[in-house]
Amino acid sequence: MTKEAKNGGEWRDRPWRIAVWGVAALLLVLPLVAMQFTDEVAWNGADFIVFGTMLAVAYGIFELTARMTGSITYRAAVGVAVATAFLLIWVNLAVGFLGNEDNSANLMFGGVLATTIVGSIIARFWPADMAKAMYATTAAQVLAGVIALAAGLGSGGSDGLYEVVMGTSLFATLWLVSARLFRKAGVSAALAAKL
Repeated sequence: MTKEAKNGGEWRDRPWRIAVWGVAALLLVLPLVAMQFTDEVAWNGADFIVFGTMLAVAYGIFELTARMTGSITYRAAVGVAVATAFLLIWVNLAVGFLGNEDNSANLMFGGVLATTIVGSIIARFWPADMAKAMYATTAAQVLAGVIALAAGLGSGGSDGLYEVVMGTSLFATLWLVSARLFRKAGVSAALAAKL
């Protein structure tokens, strides 16, 4: 066994922890700085609270994962999944995946996130089963995109088509990357169990 596995996979790399949480703090401060230079960014207190909560949850999940496992591949899989979920929420709150943030069709993407959460719970966070959950999430993302295209829920015209196809492709690819990393972590765990 590796030293990392012997200590329960605790994430003891203090510089990395400081860097990760430092990036979160920087992301929270960036809109405040941008507000000093442009009127395009106009956040209020509620915006900062929502964004801060999103960052705390995302980084908290990653921190918990890092403490629970020594597998770098598993950590990477969680990191990609959490970052993808974060971006999907952020895009929908900021500008909307479909049309604008007020378009109720954007609620469809809550189903994508629900697939991730329910799938992860059913998988009990085991790597091989998490891969299946991420494949299901990919399918949910593509299904939401197909429904949006079929119903003409984008911005309209070629811009709407482009935003739905490109957005769906980007997010589906990120979910697939997470699935592949979970699958790789599952294979590694199975091999380690046989030894």
